[in-house]
Amino acid sequence: MLRTLYQHVTLTSGGEWHSDCRHIFVAFTQQVQGNGEELPMFRLKRAYEAVDASDGTRVLVDRLWPRGLSKAEAHVDLWLKEVAPSAELRKWYGHDPQRFDEFRRRYLVELQDEAVRQALKQLRDLARRGTVTLLVGARDSEHSDGAVLLELLQTPEK
Repeated sequence: MLRTLYQHVTLTSGGEWHSDCRHIFVAFTQQVQGNGEELPMFRLKRAYEAVDASDGTRVLVDRLWPRGLSKAEAHVDLWLKEVAPSAELRKWYGHDPQRFDEFRRRYLVELQDEAVRQALKQLRDLARRGTVTLLVGARDSEHSDGAVLLELLQTPEK
């Protein structure tokens, strides 16, 4: 079940407050369990994108630090390498979108490892306290390890 929430957003020109600011409401969905309890909120974002107050806890989920990005620029709260795909799988995939389905299948198998499951539990615990933004260095975040993690984390635990 999905619940639609509305967030008030103020649009400004040039990042400054002006009298011609436009106020809009942005709708986004949040998954809700059958009993109405909200599921933890996860988002996916490229590590290179600007930090936003709505990011909540920013967690880098890649094994390698994003190339050319300083730690100060990244504003990473936690680097959780344990949930990243193995070096072997990452190299095999090579961010080739045609291999994504097979990458996803193999990566989900890797995510069943006990040490990884503990790291996933850590992510879920963080999200119970507020929004968690998963950060990836990949240009194509839709075909990244972060996209697979996001899908897994947004699935209610059994």
